[in-house]
Amino acid sequence: MQRRIVGFHQDEEQHWVAHLECGHNQHVRHNPPWFVRTWVTTEEGRSAAVGTCLECRLCGPDEPSSPARHS
Repeated sequence: MQRRIVGFHQDEEQHWVAHLECGHNQHVRHNPPWFVRTWVTTEEGRSAAVGTCLECRLCGPDEPSSPARHS
């Protein structure tokens, strides 16, 4: 299920984690060659990614897309 990014934080290992509109979180690593996400390495890149969508692996097809749930 596609969900919009609403913000970011770093976990205890300093990896970037996206906050999704559904209330779930998802790591967004730049780890070539598997994950090429150079945008995550800069503040400007992360800011530009707010509002774009990621596939939420925790949301099922029955879940509403909004408003945001905070778990």
